[in-house]
Amino acid sequence: MKSKSFVLKRTTISVIFVVAIATFTLISCQSVNTEKESSYGEDRALIEDLQARYMFALDNKDYDTYVGTFTEDGILDIGEGEWKGRDFIKKTLEAIPEREPLTKDTTLHRATGRHNITNIVLKIEGDTAWGRAYWFHLSNDNPQRGGVVDNYGHYEDVMVKVNGQWLFSKRKIFNEQIKKWAAPAGNPAW
Repeated sequence: MKSKSFVLKRTTISVIFVVAIATFTLISCQSVNTEKESSYGEDRALIEDLQARYMFALDNKDYDTYVGTFTEDGILDIGEGEWKGRDFIKKTLEAIPEREPLTKDTTLHRATGRHNITNIVLKIEGDTAWGRAYWFHLSNDNPQRGGVVDNYGHYEDVMVKVNGQWLFSKRKIFNEQIKKWAAPAGNPAW
């Protein structure tokens, strides 16, 4: 005859074993989200990087990188209609003729310009973001080759995260130097 102590131990071990198996089964059956959710700060940094890459590519006429900042069906609205899709945006930019410098003095270094972005305001909800930012263009296309602001305005953007990378879904450019591209009155930042 088995002792009560032996039966109790065997029962306890059996219960512990069953509970362990049940726990393991429940844990392994649950779906585990291994994809790390990004924080607002991480998304903001990636969006600011997107905006900077856009500017560098534009200033250096690197149109492959430039259109790579847009989704495949992205829209660029420059105030005279929308350019839709990477291919159309690139073809349109490549068709713009080179502008002759205002000053043709060959003893001066080349005339150039640099776009800058500032006062960035973002709303981020999941994989979609809305942005507003001021932009201005510095140019040295003058007899002294001194830097002057020759254009300025603001952007209104819709961005989406595609495979972990933020891209422009739509970018609307307002330019306060060109009447038909100028923004309506009011605060653009909501």
